[in-house]
Amino acid sequence: MLDGQLGTLAAVILAGGRASRLHGRDKPMIAVGGVPMLTRVVGAAVEAGAAPVVVVGPDRDETPAGVRVVREEPAGGGPVAAAAAGMAAIEPVGVVALLASDLPYMSAPALLVLMDALGNADGALFVDEHGRRQLLCGVWNRTALRGAIDAFGDTGGGSLRRLVRDLDVVEVRWDGEKAPYVDCDTEEDLRRVGL
Repeated sequence: MLDGQLGTLAAVILAGGRASRLHGRDKPMIAVGGVPMLTRVVGAAVEAGAAPVVVVGPDRDETPAGVRVVREEPAGGGPVAAAAAGMAAIEPVGVVALLASDLPYMSAPALLVLMDALGNADGALFVDEHGRRQLLCGVWNRTALRGAIDAFGDTGGGSLRRLVRDLDVVEVRWDGEKAPYVDCDTEEDLRRVGL
Protein backbone atom coordinates (compact mmCIF):
# COMPACT_ATOMS: atom_id res chain seq x y z
CA MET A 1 0.00 0.00 0.00
CA LEU A 2 1.22 3.52 -0.70
CA ASP A 3 2.75 5.42 2.18
CA GLY A 4 0.16 7.67 3.78
CA GLN A 5 -2.79 5.76 2.34
CA LEU A 6 -3.19 3.24 5.16
CA GLY A 7 -6.70 3.55 6.51
CA THR A 8 -7.91 5.58 3.54
CA LEU A 9 -9.46 2.75 1.52
CA ALA A 10 -13.19 2.08 1.35
CA ALA A 11 -14.93 -0.49 -0.82
CA VAL A 12 -18.18 -0.36 -2.77
CA ILE A 13 -19.29 -3.79 -4.00
CA LEU A 14 -22.08 -4.00 -6.57
CA ALA A 15 -24.29 -6.97 -5.74
CA GLY A 16 -27.58 -6.26 -7.50
CA GLY A 17 -28.67 -7.15 -11.01
CA ARG A 18 -31.03 -9.78 -12.33
CA ALA A 19 -28.51 -12.54 -13.19
CA SER A 20 -30.63 -13.30 -16.25
CA ARG A 21 -27.92 -15.49 -17.79
CA LEU A 22 -27.96 -17.56 -14.61
CA HIS A 23 -31.73 -17.96 -14.70
CA GLY A 24 -32.30 -15.59 -11.79
CA ARG A 25 -30.00 -17.33 -9.30
CA ASP A 26 -28.62 -15.02 -6.63
CA LYS A 27 -25.24 -14.76 -8.32
CA PRO A 28 -23.25 -13.09 -5.50
CA MET A 29 -24.22 -15.91 -3.14
CA ILE A 30 -23.17 -18.74 -5.47
CA ALA A 31 -20.36 -20.58 -3.72
CA VAL A 32 -17.08 -21.21 -5.52
CA GLY A 33 -14.83 -23.57 -3.59
CA GLY A 34 -17.44 -23.60 -0.83
CA VAL A 35 -17.40 -19.81 -0.31
CA PRO A 36 -20.01 -17.40 -1.74
CA MET A 37 -18.43 -15.02 -4.23
CA LEU A 38 -19.71 -11.97 -2.32
CA THR A 39 -18.03 -13.27 0.84
CA ARG A 40 -14.76 -13.66 -1.07
CA VAL A 41 -14.88 -10.09 -2.40
CA VAL A 42 -15.81 -8.62 1.00
CA GLY A 43 -13.02 -10.63 2.64
CA ALA A 44 -10.46 -9.38 0.13
CA ALA A 45 -11.50 -5.77 0.71
CA VAL A 46 -11.36 -6.12 4.50
CA GLU A 47 -7.97 -7.84 4.34
CA ALA A 48 -6.66 -4.98 2.19
CA GLY A 49 -7.72 -2.55 4.91
CA ALA A 50 -10.99 -1.25 3.47
CA ALA A 51 -13.31 0.42 5.95
CA PRO A 52 -16.13 0.83 5.44
CA VAL A 53 -17.25 -1.88 3.06
CA VAL A 54 -20.58 -1.11 1.42
CA VAL A 55 -22.60 -3.68 -0.54
CA VAL A 56 -25.13 -2.26 -2.99
CA GLY A 57 -27.99 -4.67 -3.59
CA PRO A 58 -30.76 -6.49 -1.77
CA ASP A 59 -30.33 -7.26 1.90
CA ARG A 60 -29.50 -10.96 2.20
CA ASP A 61 -29.51 -13.12 5.30
CA GLU A 62 -26.10 -14.40 4.21
CA THR A 63 -24.49 -10.98 3.72
CA PRO A 64 -21.09 -11.06 5.45
CA ALA A 65 -21.00 -9.45 8.86
CA GLY A 66 -19.63 -5.95 9.24
CA VAL A 67 -20.77 -4.55 5.90
CA ARG A 68 -23.34 -1.88 5.24
CA VAL A 69 -26.04 -2.75 2.70
CA VAL A 70 -27.71 -0.03 0.63
CA ARG A 71 -29.93 0.00 -2.46
CA GLU A 72 -29.56 2.04 -5.59
CA GLU A 73 -32.38 4.37 -6.68
CA PRO A 74 -34.26 3.14 -8.50
CA ALA A 75 -33.67 -0.49 -7.49
CA GLY A 76 -32.28 -2.26 -10.53
CA GLY A 77 -31.08 1.09 -11.92
CA GLY A 78 -27.78 -0.30 -13.16
CA PRO A 79 -24.13 0.03 -12.23
CA VAL A 80 -23.82 3.82 -12.24
CA ALA A 81 -26.85 4.19 -9.98
CA ALA A 82 -25.39 1.48 -7.74
CA ALA A 83 -21.99 3.18 -7.65
CA ALA A 84 -23.68 6.47 -6.74
CA ALA A 85 -25.60 4.80 -3.88
CA GLY A 86 -22.45 3.15 -2.58
CA MET A 87 -20.43 6.35 -2.75
CA ALA A 88 -23.17 8.22 -0.86
CA ALA A 89 -22.89 5.69 1.96
CA ILE A 90 -19.19 6.18 2.71
CA GLU A 91 -17.37 8.87 4.59
CA PRO A 92 -14.82 10.93 2.68
CA VAL A 93 -11.74 8.75 2.26
CA GLY A 94 -8.84 8.90 -0.16
CA VAL A 95 -9.45 5.81 -2.28
CA VAL A 96 -12.51 3.71 -3.11
CA ALA A 97 -12.39 0.19 -4.53
CA LEU A 98 -15.32 -0.29 -6.91
CA LEU A 99 -15.85 -4.02 -7.35
CA ALA A 100 -18.27 -6.53 -8.78
CA SER A 101 -19.61 -9.14 -6.36
CA ASP A 102 -18.94 -12.08 -8.70
CA LEU A 103 -15.13 -12.10 -8.64
CA PRO A 104 -14.14 -15.50 -7.24
CA TYR A 105 -10.40 -14.76 -7.47
CA MET A 106 -10.45 -11.28 -5.94
CA SER A 107 -7.79 -10.95 -3.25
CA ALA A 108 -6.19 -8.41 -0.97
CA PRO A 109 -2.88 -8.62 -2.90
CA ALA A 110 -4.75 -7.72 -6.09
CA LEU A 111 -6.26 -4.66 -4.44
CA LEU A 112 -2.87 -3.62 -3.14
CA VAL A 113 -1.43 -3.89 -6.67
CA LEU A 114 -4.11 -1.46 -7.82
CA MET A 115 -3.44 0.87 -4.86
CA ASP A 116 0.25 0.91 -5.67
CA ALA A 117 -0.49 1.69 -9.33
CA LEU A 118 -2.92 4.54 -8.57
CA GLY A 119 -0.38 7.23 -7.74
CA ASN A 120 -1.83 10.64 -8.63
CA ALA A 121 -4.22 9.27 -11.28
CA ASP A 122 -7.99 9.32 -10.96
CA GLY A 123 -8.26 5.53 -11.07
CA ALA A 124 -6.43 2.25 -11.59
CA LEU A 125 -8.13 -0.68 -13.31
CA PHE A 126 -7.15 -4.16 -14.30
CA VAL A 127 -7.21 -4.83 -18.02
CA ASP A 128 -7.62 -8.34 -19.38
CA GLU A 129 -5.39 -10.17 -21.86
CA HIS A 130 -7.20 -8.39 -24.73
CA GLY A 131 -6.63 -4.95 -23.20
CA ARG A 132 -10.26 -4.50 -22.12
CA ARG A 133 -10.77 -2.41 -19.02
CA GLN A 134 -12.40 -4.27 -16.16
CA LEU A 135 -14.57 -1.43 -14.91
CA LEU A 136 -15.73 -3.24 -11.78
CA CYS A 137 -12.26 -4.26 -10.68
CA GLY A 138 -10.48 -1.05 -9.82
CA VAL A 139 -9.66 1.61 -7.28
CA TRP A 140 -10.50 5.28 -7.60
CA ASN A 141 -9.55 8.60 -6.14
CA ARG A 142 -12.76 9.28 -4.23
CA THR A 143 -12.93 12.94 -5.23
CA ALA A 144 -12.52 12.14 -8.94
CA LEU A 145 -15.14 9.37 -8.90
CA ARG A 146 -17.57 11.46 -6.86
CA GLY A 147 -17.12 14.34 -9.32
CA ALA A 148 -17.81 12.05 -12.28
CA ILE A 149 -20.99 10.77 -10.63
CA ASP A 150 -22.17 14.30 -9.79
CA ALA A 151 -21.58 15.41 -13.40
CA PHE A 152 -23.27 12.34 -14.89
CA GLY A 153 -26.88 13.48 -14.57
CA ASP A 154 -29.54 10.77 -14.37
CA THR A 155 -27.64 7.66 -13.30
CA GLY A 156 -30.48 5.21 -13.99
CA GLY A 157 -29.37 2.79 -16.70
CA GLY A 158 -26.09 4.66 -17.11
CA SER A 159 -22.91 3.16 -18.51
CA LEU A 160 -19.79 2.79 -16.36
CA ARG A 161 -17.70 3.31 -19.49
CA ARG A 162 -19.32 6.72 -19.96
CA LEU A 163 -18.96 7.50 -16.25
CA VAL A 164 -15.17 7.18 -16.29
CA ARG A 165 -14.36 8.09 -19.89
CA ASP A 166 -12.89 11.50 -19.01
CA LEU A 167 -10.93 10.32 -15.97
CA ASP A 168 -7.19 9.68 -15.92
CA VAL A 169 -6.97 5.89 -15.54
CA VAL A 170 -3.91 3.69 -15.06
CA GLU A 171 -4.36 0.31 -16.75
CA VAL A 172 -2.85 -2.60 -14.82
CA ARG A 173 -2.12 -6.09 -16.11
CA TRP A 174 -2.24 -9.10 -13.79
CA ASP A 175 0.86 -11.27 -14.14
CA GLY A 176 -0.18 -14.22 -12.00
CA GLU A 177 -2.68 -17.02 -12.33
CA LYS A 178 -6.35 -16.69 -11.39
CA ALA A 179 -6.87 -13.14 -12.56
CA PRO A 180 -8.84 -11.16 -9.96
CA TYR A 181 -11.06 -9.59 -12.63
CA VAL A 182 -12.50 -12.93 -13.80
CA ASP A 183 -16.25 -12.73 -13.25
CA CYS A 184 -19.04 -15.26 -13.41
CA ASP A 185 -21.96 -14.23 -15.60
CA THR A 186 -22.90 -17.62 -17.06
CA GLU A 187 -23.02 -21.30 -16.14
CA GLU A 188 -19.96 -21.77 -18.35
CA ASP A 189 -18.08 -19.15 -16.33
CA LEU A 190 -18.98 -20.99 -13.13
CA ARG A 191 -17.73 -24.28 -14.57
CA ARG A 192 -14.50 -22.58 -15.61
CA VAL A 193 -13.76 -21.48 -12.03
CA GLY A 194 -14.45 -24.95 -10.70
CA LEU A 195 -18.00 -24.81 -9.41
